[in-house]
Amino acid sequence: MENHIENVIETRNLCKTFQLGDTSVEVLKDINISIKKGEFVSIMGPSGSGKSTLLYLIGGLDKPTSGSIKINGKELSVMNDKEESTMRRQEIGFVFQFYNLIPNLNVEENIMLPILLDGKKIKNYKDKLNEILEIVGLEDRRKHTPRELSGGQQQRVAIARALINEPDIILADEPIGNLDSKTGTDIMILLKKINEEKNKTIVQVTHSTEAAEYGNRIIKVKDGKVWNQ
Repeated sequence: MENHIENVIETRNLCKTFQLGDTSVEVLKDINISIKKGEFVSIMGPSGSGKSTLLYLIGGLDKPTSGSIKINGKELSVMNDKEESTMRRQEIGFVFQFYNLIPNLNVEENIMLPILLDGKKIKNYKDKLNEILEIVGLEDRRKHTPRELSGGQQQRVAIARALINEPDIILADEPIGNLDSKTGTDIMILLKKINEEKNKTIVQVTHSTEAAEYGNRIIKVKDGKVWNQ
């Protein structure tokens, strides 16, 4: 086994409370989950259940009120901002519902953004870029800007951008929430292919039963608690 760490994601007694004026709102309560390398896990739950908050905490985009999160065996809370930022760029790829592409950059430039932010040389990633463009089926769109692409194509660019740094983990927040059903199915098939062929650990948040079934395990969150996993 190439990785001696069995769980690539682990949370222990994870809690998140938001302050709304004088009121404390408990969004997550004592969340304990473990995700192994190569799993495709779907986190499901109704609106306001805390599922997106959980994903953001796992990705280090938000900080827990209490409890611990380990990514590849490393405890997030002991990292300084620079270490956490590097971990986010190199070990985790993010895919959001609204794509988050830079409008005036073309497909290639949007995909290469994490490489640029890491201070690496773009030219060393040309082969990797070509391989990823082929995986997501956008070889003929590489010089197009986001406004020249359909929603499904924009999400493929976002997935390609998440892959360019070869992260172990891809976190997807409602990846097909903005797409029609046929395009959504195409994106889920693509994510499944990446999971199986590249052995990437994928965690997606979704309220769609159809999308959840592309994963090999479903974690249900309701009222800030895990109900099954």
